[in-house]
This record gives sequence, C-alpha cells and structure tokens, in this order.
Amino acid sequence: MNRIEQRLELLKSKGEKAFITYMTAGLPNLEKTIDIIKAQEEAGVDIIELGVPFSDPVADGPVIQEASFKSIAGGTNIYKIFEMVKTVRKTCETPLVFMMYYNTILHYGVEAFVDKCIETGIDGLIVPDVPFEEQDEITMHLNKENAPILIQLVAPVSKERIPMLVSNARGFIYCVSSMGVTGQGAQAFHKNVGEYLRAVKAASKIPVMMGFGIKTVEDVAPFKDDIDGCIVGSALIQLMEKNDYDLDVIKKYIKNFKKGWHGE
Repeated sequence: MNRIEQRLELLKSKGEKAFITYMTAGLPNLEKTIDIIKAQEEAGVDIIELGVPFSDPVADGPVIQEASFKSIAGGTNIYKIFEMVKTVRKTCETPLVFMMYYNTILHYGVEAFVDKCIETGIDGLIVPDVPFEEQDEITMHLNKENAPILIQLVAPVSKERIPMLVSNARGFIYCVSSMGVTGQGAQAFHKNVGEYLRAVKAASKIPVMMGFGIKTVEDVAPFKDDIDGCIVGSALIQLMEKNDYDLDVIKKYIKNFKKGWHGE
C-alpha cells in the first residue's frame, strides 16, 4: 500500500469521506506552494493533487488554464516541481498526486519520470489526455517498488467501459461529474450523474471520488451515498487568489468543508 491507499483505508475504518484538493504547482510561486501544502495538511486535507502547469491543458477550464499560464510565466517547470516536492517530503506525509498532461512525461522520458516520482515521493498520477487503451507505455514502468499509482478517470458517457476501467485500478476512481472542462459549477453536472455514480460504485472495488465543478458541501450532498469522497480544484484556486493566498483562509475553507462533509 502506498500513502493514497493507506489514507483511504484509514478513512474507511473511521466511516469518513475523503476530501481531496487540487492546486497548481508554482502558483503564486514554488516557495508559497510549499507553505500552502503544509497549511492544507495542518487543516486535515486527505490527498492533494498538484497540477503540473502545461501550455494546453485540454481538460481544464479558464480558472486552471489561467493558473497554469501564470505558473509557467513565473518559471515553473517539472524539474523545479520535483525539487519542491523533495523539500515538502521532509516534513509532509499527505498523499501527493500529480495532475498533468502526457507530453510533459514524454519530454522528461517515461521511465526517468517514474523513477523521479519514486525518488521524490509522488504517490499518484492523473493524466487526463491518455485513454485507457494507450496507457501501456507508462504502466509498464509503474510496477517498480514505491512507484506512483495511475488514477483512472471515468466519465458520464463511459457506460459499458466502466467494468474495464475499474477492473485493475488502484487508489481511487476519479469520476468526472460533467461533460466538459473543470470549474463549470454544479449547474453543469451531467443530468444522469447520480445514476452514473451508482454504476461506477457498484462496479468498483476501490473508493470512488467525484470531481469537476464542486465548490461547496451542498454541491455533493445529494450524492453522498454514491461516492467515497470529492475533489475541489477551481473553487480553491479562486479562493486563494481572492485572498492573496492567505494560509488561514485556506485552512478555514478545508476545515469547514470537512466538517460539513462529515455532517458536523
């Protein structure tokens, strides 16, 4: 078991739902990214997705696109992110997942990239532009000891593909709530999102998480029985930017979300 699986097992034993956040690495800068990760850990976040900025983030909406642009303009790249993660891992045990695009991995070198993830302590990978049928190039290197888990994405139109997508998955299943990009809001949830989530939950042996368009506990409350946790990204970035990356504001948001998520 890696950190993701350990954390989710712990939550299951306590009867709690997971709260996962997304943040763009290097926003507002890499030094502040370290502080934000530590603040989230202190606030009790369960897993942190670190967005590796990319020039053409096809799965992301305007908020994360703009965040990627700002981060790249500030000089962020995968090499600097790995060094930042090394520093984080000296004090942080929260599971860390890279959310990124495959071109960055290819440019780095697939095996070298996986080896660097092992060295620095990255626990998972989400690569939205690599379909299931084309994952062999990277999965062949993920059987190494302490290699990150490749998180499988499932969409509302997956239907007959669901059993295939979840069959050998590890960590958690990332259920996309809507057709389109991140950050659209709950009003853009797929019209049959409940039915779709129940189908994934029934087929999956591992936890099921819901992401895309979530801002508040109220957005996911109707689906609480159908999922094991949720993921917030664009809303957190907007909150951080609006409040000049104030760590206390970030902590308060996470603590309040978790309290509401657990019905406190």
